[in-house]
Amino acid sequence: MSLLNFSPVRCVRALSVHSICSDCSDSCPTAAISLAGRLPSINQALCVGCGGCVASCPTEALNLDDFSATEFFFSFAAEEENLVSCQKNVPCLAALSPEHMIALCGLKKGLTLDTGHCAGCEIGGKVLEPLRSSVENVNYLLEATESEHRVECNDIAFRDPQEQEYKERRDFFKTFHLRGIAKVRNDFEKEILRTTDEYVDYAVDTAHTQDLRMKKITDRRKLFYTAMKRLEKPSLYHIVEADRITFTSQKLMDEAKCTACEMCYRVCPTGALSSDMRNSKIDFDPFLCVKCHLCHDVCETDAITLSTSYNLKEWYEPAVQNLVTYSVRRCDECDGLFSSVAGEKICRRCRLEEEEAMELWGLKESK
Repeated sequence: MSLLNFSPVRCVRALSVHSICSDCSDSCPTAAISLAGRLPSINQALCVGCGGCVASCPTEALNLDDFSATEFFFSFAAEEENLVSCQKNVPCLAALSPEHMIALCGLKKGLTLDTGHCAGCEIGGKVLEPLRSSVENVNYLLEATESEHRVECNDIAFRDPQEQEYKERRDFFKTFHLRGIAKVRNDFEKEILRTTDEYVDYAVDTAHTQDLRMKKITDRRKLFYTAMKRLEKPSLYHIVEADRITFTSQKLMDEAKCTACEMCYRVCPTGALSSDMRNSKIDFDPFLCVKCHLCHDVCETDAITLSTSYNLKEWYEPAVQNLVTYSVRRCDECDGLFSSVAGEKICRRCRLEEEEAMELWGLKESK
């Protein structure tokens, strides 16, 4: 049985108290992940190790100790067969993200998902419906790229003839022997964690400040674009419905609403939103966007929005887009450089200090 690991500093919810991300909890078929607090809490006893939360987490803050989607990608790409089965090479079909499916389908010239075991699985009913919806979206995008290959769900019910009889947990203590004592000890510690039937809370503190500031591209995004470079480009770059893509986006900026507060690109976990040394603009790189929604969550004026469409050209020829450019000038009060959105002559900090002073002097009504 797998053990689910969580890295708090890589979680979108750790980057802002305003984050509404709930992908891990929404995708968990056993309610092993709770969002009662700011960060996810995990009950290892309820977790069945399906990997659904790992595949859905936009920043790869979650991982299984005995399955790596990245390692699977390379090993599977090297095989001749194109069958993916929970009885062969993945813990569950839910462990594959749409990015993995699109990339592998192109490289393998088709992908077959074995759904033959879902009917008899305790989580099959909860996994199968979102899986079929995801496959439908994947095939929609594959068609838009002019690929003739598709992802198919077939009730094959694969069984490995060499498969050894599965050991139940009650057989765990029978494995004690001197030659394998190191492995047994490690398994024993994991077993204790797995049988602890309570939600374990996580937190971030000041010691994590530097880690929280790091911008990191997810491994599956690197794999996705590496695979796309190997595939033939379509004759026409189609524009598709943005709602059909769950893992990236294109954004729009309302210059009239933007206050140049800098929050959106400062909290962006991958650096998809960025500026320059003078903070004179906001650029957006769809190649890096993981559609975590954090920039929208922190924008108080709702200046940044999702486009309703997406140009698939970004998958083959990614380009940085400028969303807004500001006039940079020196503040009349502190002489510091700031982004002047509507011709302001003093910076945001000095303006706030002036408002506080007026309030203290009784020249302005308190809010």
